[in-house]
Amino acid sequence: MRKLIYVFSILAISVIASCSKPMSQYDDEINRAEKLMQSNADSALTILEAIDPSDLNIDSLKAKYHFLKAYGHINSNRSMIGDSLISFAHNYYSGKDIVKDMRSSTALAFYKFWLGDTRGAIAMLDSLTRLSDVPDSLMAEALRIRVLLGASEYQGQQIIQLAKRLYQLETDSLRKIETKYMLMGGYLYAGKVDSALYIGTELIEYARRHNWGDKQFQFTVDRAQVLTEAGREDESDSLIGEIFRKAGPENGAVDLLHFQYAMNALNRGDVNRAARHIAIADSLAYKIRGDDDSYFRSYSNMLHAVIDYKRTGRIKLMQITGLNNRQNERLNRMKASQWESEQGALHQQNRALALKAESQHKTVIILIISLVALLILGASAWIIRTRRQRERDNEERIEALQKMVDEYKAAPVQGTEKADSSALRSIMLKQLGIIKMVAETPTEQNREMLRKISAIDGETNGELVDWVKVFEMIDNLYYGFYSNLHRQYGEQLTPKEEQIIVLMTAGFSTKEISVITGQTTSTIYVRKSSIRKKLGVPEKQDIVMFLRNRSKD
Repeated sequence: MRKLIYVFSILAISVIASCSKPMSQYDDEINRAEKLMQSNADSALTILEAIDPSDLNIDSLKAKYHFLKAYGHINSNRSMIGDSLISFAHNYYSGKDIVKDMRSSTALAFYKFWLGDTRGAIAMLDSLTRLSDVPDSLMAEALRIRVLLGASEYQGQQIIQLAKRLYQLETDSLRKIETKYMLMGGYLYAGKVDSALYIGTELIEYARRHNWGDKQFQFTVDRAQVLTEAGREDESDSLIGEIFRKAGPENGAVDLLHFQYAMNALNRGDVNRAARHIAIADSLAYKIRGDDDSYFRSYSNMLHAVIDYKRTGRIKLMQITGLNNRQNERLNRMKASQWESEQGALHQQNRALALKAESQHKTVIILIISLVALLILGASAWIIRTRRQRERDNEERIEALQKMVDEYKAAPVQGTEKADSSALRSIMLKQLGIIKMVAETPTEQNREMLRKISAIDGETNGELVDWVKVFEMIDNLYYGFYSNLHRQYGEQLTPKEEQIIVLMTAGFSTKEISVITGQTTSTIYVRKSSIRKKLGVPEKQDIVMFLRNRSKD
């Protein structure tokens, strides 16, 4: 029993310990997320989001966790508002690990962009791109983000230099096409329209050769816009007409194409044609984009203001206000989006804290259950020990009674009777006491002891007791009870039923009778009912008392 308690204690401690993961398990999970990051950033983030960062008490694990989470947000184009601790990872890896140093620096720069500090982000990326002895793959990642942020600031010459360098470093064909597209934007922002047109033509041809229908459409629309920038409105109109013929009047850029028509007409001085096309573009933009057409409207309103000026020679304050309101609307939407992202990050943090509190609550419950279980085990051990002690005491009593039976058997004889009739009665009572004790504790050892005691004067014919001897004892103890019973009801009762009545007379319970007679308790109950019917014993009257009262009568 002590071993069982010891094992259960170890098990309880293990269960409690399992409620708080060891740092090695966190390390395994974070390493698994790191392996998935390049191929499946979303799956990697799912693993990381299941970890409560407050449980990480080793700096290396904290740094890797926050670095991978921020890096995953970049790869999956998610908000970085909640990645403030990327600065911790950046400081930890600085000068230690070139790969994580570069990537955490890039992630920190992108985090600054998310906070609205675009200039600070660009300055940080510029310092990274000037580093030497950096692997090409790492430099390409930093350059890629630097060019994107430069495009958001409409930088020209800087983007051209960076995009050309990036193009040389990229090894993936799709990445090269993306870089060439950004290079076209750089040429356009720098006013080098002919170079932008040349690259645009290359992009269209590449998409055509590789059957990229959507990309070819996009590149062609962009080329029409670049032609307008170059002052080649007729060519732009011709290309737009070709787009409508090939893609149909319901294509996804139809509002932008009519807007381009309006720009070309306005540049040629055809105000009425410009007004007609901008009106069509406005109606289509609302139809296609619904309430999310504010970006288009910010350009459309400006074009309306120019058209009105051409017609009236005046600029209206309401038009300027409208342009400003559109810009404010865009800014407010960006701030609202940022606020929502911040709220989402706070919600995730609160959820993580709630889960941690729930885990601690479960730990307390498990601890209480374990203590209760230990108490139950202790009580069970005490009960089992007490029961075994009682069994040992019964065995000692049985041995003592057997010794008395042996002494009685060896007593001197006078004639054909025992020396003392009172001694005979005493020994019979003791033998019945032995039988009752064995029935109370029906172990195999006790049954064997009962067979030996019952067979002192002969065999028991396979029974636990010698029924002839028992019947003789009952007659001597209870004034011929068995003989009277057998004489009056022997023809009605079966031998098993007579045995049951005799044992009931001696004070045995139903369970004890079932043990001695080798029958189930349910069988004993059935036989008792049969006895009542045969002898006519009322339902609520005791069978033994009924028989004794009859014998008196």
